[in-house]
Amino acid sequence: MDYKTDRQKGSVKFTFTVPKSEWEEEVNSAYIKTRGKYNISGFRKGHAPRKFIENLYGPTVFFDDAFNSCASKAYGKALAENAELYPVDEPKVDIEKFGEDAVTFTIEVTLKPEVALGQYKGLVIKKAEYPVTDKDVEEDIERNLKAKSRLVEVTDREARDGDTVTIDYSGSVDGVKFNGGTAEKQELTLGSRSFIPGFEEQVAGMSIGEKKDVNVTFPDDYQVEDLKGKPAVFEVTLHSIQGKSLPELNDEFAKKMGSESMDEYRVKVKERLQKNAESRSRNETENSMVSEIAKGAKAEIPDAMIDRQEEQSLRKLEYNLMYQGIKLDDYLKYIGSTREDYKKNFEEDARNTVLQQLIVEKIIKLENITASQEEIDAKIEEQAKSVGKEAAEYKKTMDPRQIEYIDGDIKVTKLFEFLKANNEMVKEVKPV
Repeated sequence: MDYKTDRQKGSVKFTFTVPKSEWEEEVNSAYIKTRGKYNISGFRKGHAPRKFIENLYGPTVFFDDAFNSCASKAYGKALAENAELYPVDEPKVDIEKFGEDAVTFTIEVTLKPEVALGQYKGLVIKKAEYPVTDKDVEEDIERNLKAKSRLVEVTDREARDGDTVTIDYSGSVDGVKFNGGTAEKQELTLGSRSFIPGFEEQVAGMSIGEKKDVNVTFPDDYQVEDLKGKPAVFEVTLHSIQGKSLPELNDEFAKKMGSESMDEYRVKVKERLQKNAESRSRNETENSMVSEIAKGAKAEIPDAMIDRQEEQSLRKLEYNLMYQGIKLDDYLKYIGSTREDYKKNFEEDARNTVLQQLIVEKIIKLENITASQEEIDAKIEEQAKSVGKEAAEYKKTMDPRQIEYIDGDIKVTKLFEFLKANNEMVKEVKPV
């Protein structure tokens, strides 16, 4: 099998010529692999001669299987012999000629683009820092205290921010009720901002049994087109109030949080906040570095790469909705959108993300940043210890892709160490 390569802008096109003898071998192989599914009178299943099957089902009965096998082998061979090519999309296959002497077909595929780097050393880059203060520690403890609170019935006061109230409501626009604007015995936590802006603030101050007209205006970007920017009136009846009862902040509470005393608990909270702050600082600083380098970089990014990144963002949204008990299809139907239309919201971020990935790969290659076997083994040992296994035993269970991920992770870590050392890092202190 011979082929020629035509490098085009953003793609490569292979033209393959398969001699008649090789094509005949592919057809015969297809016959051997698939003959078991044909029932021919006078022959046991799977034992009918090829010619009988071709006479009965047509001379091209084995063509698709033969061609798919042939094209797959040809494509694999071409990529193996052109290791510098990196396809980023499904290949497009076309049959050019099916002659007596040979079969000619083409396979065209989009390639990962080359990125033209600008300056990536000697830049001024902001290094985010999040110092943890005693106030941050106390606020975190207060949040944990509230998380351990329980709701108790309240009868001797009006509703206030933080309470969970049970209400009936019926909304109307210009005196006409609208779909989804009526509910009975609905629970609402005041201050949660889960209702239209201004609604919860007006329910605060109501007493049990009180009825009240709540006047609000739907936001201009509200998801229901007919209600955007419209003033509405909700008739609200408040049935009950539940307030939060907080546990006492003492050593007993600390023990429930996994510490022996409040002093020990405060130390652990500060360590956790500092660890989170360091991770946040590192991520933001690394993003700042690549974003700054991206200002001087250029690449013609194929639609296939952008589409793949958009799809990843959409799947992330789908998972987040799933944790809230919402299906993506239901959400899209509610806002009047489709999967393809909604993906366009991610287009700009997807383009930037792909460009930054290309930048990272390019600098790693230019600076010859590598991961040694010792470094990879150390990471494997670290992972093995985390699951209580010996490194040798753990390594046997690893998928090659896991090794590849570790290799890439080490290179990226080294890359950012290189960039920090070769650029001016200006500290930018931010509140936690």
